[in-house]
Amino acid sequence: MITHKNISLFFIFLLLLLFLLNLYIAIHFLWFIVIILIWIGINAFGSARISSNYHVKAFCSNPFETEKKIALTFDDGPSIYTLDVLALLKKYNAKATFFCIGKNIEMHPEILQKVISEGHLVGNHSYSHSKFFDFYNAKKITEEIKRTDTLLEKFTSKKINFFRPPYGVTTPSIRRALKVTGHKTIGWNIRSLDGGTQNQELIFNRLIKHISPGGIVLLHDTGEHSVLVLEQFLQFLQQNNYQVVSIEELLNLKAYEN
Repeated sequence: MITHKNISLFFIFLLLLLFLLNLYIAIHFLWFIVIILIWIGINAFGSARISSNYHVKAFCSNPFETEKKIALTFDDGPSIYTLDVLALLKKYNAKATFFCIGKNIEMHPEILQKVISEGHLVGNHSYSHSKFFDFYNAKKITEEIKRTDTLLEKFTSKKINFFRPPYGVTTPSIRRALKVTGHKTIGWNIRSLDGGTQNQELIFNRLIKHISPGGIVLLHDTGEHSVLVLEQFLQFLQQNNYQVVSIEELLNLKAYEN
Protein backbone atom coordinates (compact mmCIF):
# COMPACT_ATOMS: atom_id res chain seq x y z
CA MET A 1 0.00 0.00 0.00
CA ILE A 2 1.25 3.49 -0.87
CA THR A 3 1.31 5.37 2.42
CA HIS A 4 3.28 8.32 3.76
CA LYS A 5 5.43 6.01 5.89
CA ASN A 6 6.26 3.62 3.05
CA ILE A 7 7.00 6.40 0.57
CA SER A 8 9.20 8.23 3.07
CA LEU A 9 11.22 5.08 3.82
CA PHE A 10 11.63 4.37 0.10
CA PHE A 11 12.89 7.85 -0.77
CA ILE A 12 15.16 8.06 2.27
CA PHE A 13 16.68 4.73 1.23
CA LEU A 14 17.00 5.95 -2.37
CA LEU A 15 18.73 9.18 -1.37
CA LEU A 16 21.04 7.29 0.98
CA LEU A 17 21.90 4.86 -1.81
CA LEU A 18 22.72 7.71 -4.19
CA PHE A 19 24.85 9.36 -1.53
CA LEU A 20 26.84 6.16 -1.02
CA LEU A 21 27.22 5.65 -4.75
CA ASN A 22 28.41 9.23 -5.03
CA LEU A 23 31.42 8.29 -2.90
CA TYR A 24 32.59 6.00 -5.72
CA ILE A 25 30.88 7.36 -8.83
CA ALA A 26 30.29 11.05 -9.50
CA ILE A 27 26.53 11.58 -9.54
CA HIS A 28 25.19 14.91 -10.72
CA PHE A 29 23.44 16.87 -7.96
CA LEU A 30 20.41 17.29 -10.23
CA TRP A 31 19.51 13.64 -9.58
CA PHE A 32 19.14 14.43 -5.90
CA ILE A 33 16.91 17.42 -6.70
CA VAL A 34 14.75 15.37 -9.09
CA ILE A 35 14.21 12.64 -6.50
CA ILE A 36 13.33 15.17 -3.80
CA LEU A 37 10.88 16.93 -6.13
CA ILE A 38 9.21 13.61 -6.99
CA TRP A 39 8.96 12.85 -3.27
CA ILE A 40 7.37 16.23 -2.60
CA GLY A 41 4.96 15.72 -5.50
CA ILE A 42 3.80 12.33 -4.23
CA ASN A 43 3.32 13.79 -0.75
CA ALA A 44 1.26 16.67 -2.13
CA PHE A 45 -0.94 14.37 -4.21
CA GLY A 46 -1.46 11.89 -1.37
CA SER A 47 -2.29 14.64 1.12
CA ALA A 48 -4.79 16.36 -1.17
CA ARG A 49 -6.64 13.18 -2.18
CA ILE A 50 -8.55 11.84 0.81
CA SER A 51 -9.36 8.55 -0.93
CA SER A 52 -5.64 7.74 -1.28
CA ASN A 53 -5.44 6.72 2.40
CA TYR A 54 -1.96 8.20 2.27
CA HIS A 55 -1.94 9.52 5.84
CA VAL A 56 -5.13 8.13 7.36
CA LYS A 57 -7.64 5.44 6.49
CA ALA A 58 -10.69 7.21 5.05
CA PHE A 59 -14.07 5.64 4.30
CA CYS A 60 -15.04 7.11 0.92
CA SER A 61 -17.60 4.61 -0.37
CA ASN A 62 -18.81 1.05 -0.03
CA PRO A 63 -17.38 -0.71 -3.11
CA PHE A 64 -19.18 -3.93 -2.16
CA GLU A 65 -22.66 -2.42 -2.29
CA THR A 66 -24.57 -3.84 -5.25
CA GLU A 67 -27.97 -2.29 -4.60
CA LYS A 68 -28.77 1.26 -5.66
CA LYS A 69 -27.93 2.82 -2.31
CA ILE A 70 -25.94 6.01 -1.72
CA ALA A 71 -25.29 8.36 1.20
CA LEU A 72 -25.62 12.14 1.19
CA THR A 73 -23.25 14.29 3.22
CA PHE A 74 -23.20 18.06 3.75
CA ASP A 75 -20.22 20.14 4.84
CA ASP A 76 -19.62 23.48 6.54
CA GLY A 77 -22.95 24.11 8.30
CA PRO A 78 -25.05 24.67 10.13
CA SER A 79 -26.24 27.75 8.24
CA ILE A 80 -29.52 29.34 7.28
CA TYR A 81 -29.50 27.21 4.12
CA THR A 82 -29.44 24.06 6.23
CA LEU A 83 -33.13 24.64 6.90
CA ASP A 84 -33.88 24.48 3.15
CA VAL A 85 -31.81 21.32 2.87
CA LEU A 86 -33.74 19.74 5.73
CA ALA A 87 -37.05 20.61 4.08
CA LEU A 88 -35.98 18.88 0.85
CA LEU A 89 -34.67 15.81 2.65
CA LYS A 90 -37.98 15.52 4.48
CA LYS A 91 -39.91 15.93 1.21
CA TYR A 92 -37.99 13.08 -0.43
CA ASN A 93 -37.75 10.95 2.72
CA ALA A 94 -33.94 10.98 2.69
CA LYS A 95 -31.46 10.94 5.55
CA ALA A 96 -28.05 12.62 5.48
CA THR A 97 -24.94 13.26 7.53
CA PHE A 98 -23.95 16.85 8.31
CA PHE A 99 -20.28 17.57 8.99
CA CYS A 100 -20.41 20.68 11.13
CA ILE A 101 -17.94 23.47 11.83
CA GLY A 102 -17.69 24.35 15.51
CA LYS A 103 -17.94 28.12 15.12
CA ASN A 104 -21.08 27.68 13.01
CA ILE A 105 -22.65 25.48 15.67
CA GLU A 106 -22.17 28.36 18.10
CA MET A 107 -23.92 30.71 15.66
CA HIS A 108 -26.85 28.38 14.86
CA PRO A 109 -27.42 25.93 17.72
CA GLU A 110 -31.16 25.80 17.03
CA ILE A 111 -30.51 24.64 13.46
CA LEU A 112 -28.21 21.88 14.64
CA GLN A 113 -30.92 20.79 17.06
CA LYS A 114 -33.36 20.58 14.15
CA VAL A 115 -30.90 18.49 12.12
CA ILE A 116 -30.68 15.94 14.90
CA SER A 117 -34.37 15.99 15.84
CA GLU A 118 -35.26 15.15 12.22
CA GLY A 119 -33.16 12.00 12.36
CA HIS A 120 -30.00 13.03 10.56
CA LEU A 121 -26.45 12.28 11.68
CA VAL A 122 -23.76 14.81 12.53
CA GLY A 123 -20.00 14.66 12.37
CA ASN A 124 -16.99 16.81 13.21
CA HIS A 125 -15.55 19.14 10.55
CA SER A 126 -13.11 21.05 12.82
CA TYR A 127 -13.84 24.19 14.82
CA SER A 128 -12.49 26.90 12.52
CA HIS A 129 -12.17 25.27 9.07
CA SER A 130 -9.15 27.55 8.69
CA LYS A 131 -7.33 27.80 5.36
CA PHE A 132 -4.22 27.02 7.39
CA PHE A 133 -5.68 23.96 9.13
CA ASP A 134 -3.36 21.66 7.15
CA PHE A 135 -0.35 23.46 8.66
CA TYR A 136 -1.49 23.17 12.27
CA ASN A 137 0.47 20.89 14.56
CA ALA A 138 -1.15 17.80 16.06
CA LYS A 139 -1.85 19.51 19.38
CA LYS A 140 -3.81 22.37 17.81
CA ILE A 141 -5.74 20.01 15.53
CA THR A 142 -6.62 17.83 18.52
CA GLU A 143 -7.87 20.89 20.39
CA GLU A 144 -10.07 21.93 17.45
CA ILE A 145 -11.57 18.46 17.10
CA LYS A 146 -12.25 18.15 20.83
CA ARG A 147 -13.76 21.64 20.98
CA THR A 148 -16.19 20.81 18.19
CA ASP A 149 -16.99 17.43 19.74
CA THR A 150 -17.96 19.18 22.96
CA LEU A 151 -20.38 21.41 21.05
CA LEU A 152 -21.90 18.50 19.12
CA GLU A 153 -22.22 16.25 22.13
CA LYS A 154 -24.43 18.79 23.89
CA PHE A 155 -27.04 17.80 21.32
CA THR A 156 -26.25 14.11 20.71
CA SER A 157 -25.45 13.21 24.34
CA LYS A 158 -23.10 10.66 22.77
CA LYS A 159 -19.46 10.64 21.67
CA ILE A 160 -18.91 11.72 18.06
CA ASN A 161 -17.16 9.10 15.92
CA PHE A 162 -17.05 10.72 12.48
CA PHE A 163 -14.55 13.36 11.36
CA ARG A 164 -14.04 14.95 7.95
CA PRO A 165 -10.89 17.09 7.56
CA PRO A 166 -11.34 20.57 6.05
CA TYR A 167 -10.92 20.51 2.26
CA GLY A 168 -10.41 16.75 2.48
CA VAL A 169 -6.70 17.26 3.05
CA THR A 170 -4.82 14.92 5.39
CA THR A 171 -1.38 15.38 6.93
CA PRO A 172 0.91 13.62 9.42
CA SER A 173 -0.36 16.06 12.08
CA ILE A 174 -3.97 15.12 11.38
CA ARG A 175 -3.02 11.45 11.58
CA ARG A 176 -1.41 11.98 14.98
CA ALA A 177 -4.40 13.99 16.22
CA LEU A 178 -6.85 11.28 15.16
CA LYS A 179 -4.83 8.69 17.05
CA VAL A 180 -5.60 10.73 20.16
CA THR A 181 -9.28 11.43 19.44
CA GLY A 182 -10.14 8.05 17.92
CA HIS A 183 -12.38 9.40 15.15
CA LYS A 184 -13.09 7.57 11.91
CA THR A 185 -12.37 9.67 8.83
CA ILE A 186 -15.25 9.92 6.36
CA GLY A 187 -14.48 11.00 2.82
CA TRP A 188 -16.46 10.81 -0.41
CA ASN A 189 -16.21 9.52 -3.96
CA ILE A 190 -18.81 11.80 -5.59
CA ARG A 191 -17.78 15.43 -5.25
CA SER A 192 -20.19 18.09 -6.47
CA LEU A 193 -17.69 20.97 -6.43
CA ASP A 194 -20.54 23.22 -5.26
CA GLY A 195 -18.08 24.85 -2.89
CA GLY A 196 -16.12 26.24 -5.82
CA THR A 197 -18.78 27.08 -8.40
CA GLN A 198 -22.40 28.23 -8.43
CA ASN A 199 -23.06 26.85 -11.92
CA GLN A 200 -26.02 24.60 -11.17
CA GLU A 201 -25.91 22.72 -14.47
CA LEU A 202 -22.24 21.91 -14.02
CA ILE A 203 -22.77 20.71 -10.44
CA PHE A 204 -25.81 18.59 -11.31
CA ASN A 205 -24.18 16.98 -14.35
CA ARG A 206 -21.10 16.16 -12.32
CA LEU A 207 -23.22 14.42 -9.69
CA ILE A 208 -25.24 12.26 -12.07
CA LYS A 209 -22.13 11.41 -14.10
CA HIS A 210 -20.41 9.86 -11.10
CA ILE A 211 -23.39 8.31 -9.33
CA SER A 212 -23.03 4.59 -8.57
CA PRO A 213 -24.14 2.10 -5.87
CA GLY A 214 -22.32 2.53 -2.58
CA GLY A 215 -21.27 6.09 -3.29
CA ILE A 216 -20.88 8.94 -0.80
CA VAL A 217 -21.92 12.34 -2.14
CA LEU A 218 -20.33 15.58 -0.94
CA LEU A 219 -22.51 18.70 -1.02
CA HIS A 220 -22.59 21.89 1.05
CA ASP A 221 -25.46 23.32 3.08
CA THR A 222 -24.12 26.86 2.82
CA GLY A 223 -25.56 28.30 -0.40
CA GLU A 224 -28.78 28.70 -2.34
CA HIS A 225 -27.28 27.15 -5.49
CA SER A 226 -26.55 23.94 -3.57
CA VAL A 227 -30.15 23.77 -2.37
CA LEU A 228 -31.49 24.15 -5.92
CA VAL A 229 -29.16 21.43 -7.22
CA LEU A 230 -30.11 19.17 -4.32
CA GLU A 231 -33.77 19.15 -5.35
CA GLN A 232 -32.85 18.25 -8.92
CA PHE A 233 -30.55 15.54 -7.66
CA LEU A 234 -33.12 14.04 -5.29
CA GLN A 235 -35.61 13.95 -8.16
CA PHE A 236 -33.02 12.19 -10.32
CA LEU A 237 -32.34 9.62 -7.60
CA GLN A 238 -36.04 8.96 -7.17
CA GLN A 239 -36.59 8.56 -10.92
CA ASN A 240 -33.65 6.15 -11.15
CA ASN A 241 -34.66 4.06 -8.14
CA TYR A 242 -31.76 5.08 -5.93
CA GLN A 243 -32.25 4.89 -2.18
CA VAL A 244 -30.59 7.47 0.04
CA VAL A 245 -29.38 5.78 3.22
CA SER A 246 -27.35 6.95 6.20
CA ILE A 247 -23.58 6.68 6.41
CA GLU A 248 -24.11 4.22 9.24
CA GLU A 249 -26.11 1.88 7.03
CA LEU A 250 -23.93 2.27 3.96
CA LEU A 251 -20.62 1.70 5.75
CA ASN A 252 -21.82 -0.36 8.72
CA LEU A 253 -20.18 2.12 11.09
CA LYS A 254 -21.55 3.85 14.17
CA ALA A 255 -21.75 7.64 14.14
CA TYR A 256 -21.87 7.84 17.94
CA GLU A 257 -20.78 5.94 21.02
CA ASN A 258 -22.47 5.99 24.41
